Amino acid sequence: MKAGCAGEIVALEWTDIDLERRQISIRHSDWRGQLTTPKNGRGRVVAMTERVATALRKHRHLRSSRVLCKDDGTPLTRQGAWSRVRYAAKRANVPTGVHILRHTFCSHLVMRGAAMRSVQELVGHQDLTMTQRYSHLSPAALIDTVRLLETRPIDSARGDILETAEGRDRKLRS
Repeated sequence: MKAGCAGEIVALEWTDIDLERRQISIRHSDWRGQLTTPKNGRGRVVAMTERVATALRKHRHLRSSRVLCKDDGTPLTRQGAWSRVRYAAKRANVPTGVHILRHTFCSHLVMRGAAMRSVQELVGHQDLTMTQRYSHLSPAALIDTVRLLETRPIDSARGDILETAEGRDRKLRS
């Protein structure tokens, strides 16, 4: 749910949601009220967190086949989704916009060690460079990355790398 763009989110139908497996099938996008293929032309399956699954269970309704709809059952539009996101962001005192959610989703995954290729699949980008644009790292994440060099590898069967420039010079003098 966090990974999709506005058109994909408002196009979600209850048949796209598998609460048991905690998966969402992204099969459609809503473009000006018409169901089309997702932006990249192909569907995908996205895992959801337990928190999202719980929220969807609580939100479950029978007013429409669409997950997001108005009280009368008519589908929520992209503009309606944007309006609700802006309202929630303002109340939470955070920057607004659906794409900020996308940037945040990618950045948080990368900062927690997710492979860039996996993030690319989740957000449905055809090109890895687009995913890299969305994945901003905090200064702390960059520091943590360098600190990985300070930890010993788990698989020590390969031996340690002990050679340094000073050690190499000694070998050459021997």
